[in-house]
Amino acid sequence: MIEFIWYIAAGLGVGFAIGMTGVGGGSLMTPLLLMFGFPVHIAIGTDLMYAGIAKSAGVFVHAKKGNVNWSIMTAMALGSLPSSLLTIWFLSYYETPENYHHLLTSGLGVMLALTAIVIIFRKKLTQKSLLTHITPDEKHGHAVSKPATKQLITVFICGLILGGLVTLTSVGAGALGTAMLMILFPYLSAKNIVGTDLAHAVPLTLVAGLGHVLLGNVDYFLLAALLVGSIPAIYLGSSIASRVSNNLLQPLLATLLMGFGIKYLFF
Repeated sequence: MIEFIWYIAAGLGVGFAIGMTGVGGGSLMTPLLLMFGFPVHIAIGTDLMYAGIAKSAGVFVHAKKGNVNWSIMTAMALGSLPSSLLTIWFLSYYETPENYHHLLTSGLGVMLALTAIVIIFRKKLTQKSLLTHITPDEKHGHAVSKPATKQLITVFICGLILGGLVTLTSVGAGALGTAMLMILFPYLSAKNIVGTDLAHAVPLTLVAGLGHVLLGNVDYFLLAALLVGSIPAIYLGSSIASRVSNNLLQPLLATLLMGFGIKYLFF
């Protein structure tokens, strides 16, 4: 019972941080579960299921409000979902999770460090993209609802890469997915970027999480506790996020993630 309360508290903390910063739970939850002493394969598998379930409600809200660009979401999912399944298939060839422990840990370190870099330089990357990817419609401030074929191919390739990395580490579906959309579609409104990325992140994390279920990498007791704590905390964090400057929160978060990334990559 005491452990269950601690896990609920962990869900509260991560859920609140998600609501405040907009960064997905993988980059925060997985390192926290490792600090609790869970094996890396359990931490990653459970976190993927947690992320898929916790964020599902948000997709319906954004879809209802018209905040999802389904052309972009579909192109990314066509790359990421098969990539996720192939990654699970690859991991299934190892006899025990201990045999791919180092692969998961090293991948987690790389993704945490990369997420930290994206958080720090996201504005600069977006500003550069604004100068180099301007269409006639965008010059007049109109959103592009049907991206060009070349853009969709690029999104598909990004999905291929992201799907495998997220399945291996549980990190990146939110922060890196958002960054990709901001760079490729700089004139897409913030609510459309968030809605589209969320609509892609939920099926990706659910597919990856179910794959880890088949591998035996999900702790259901832990999963239930995390959901109990995080779902109300996400709404609470979101409701007060506007009162706290991201100029303070995001550098602190980036520093924390970079520290975790270096730890899991080199130690």
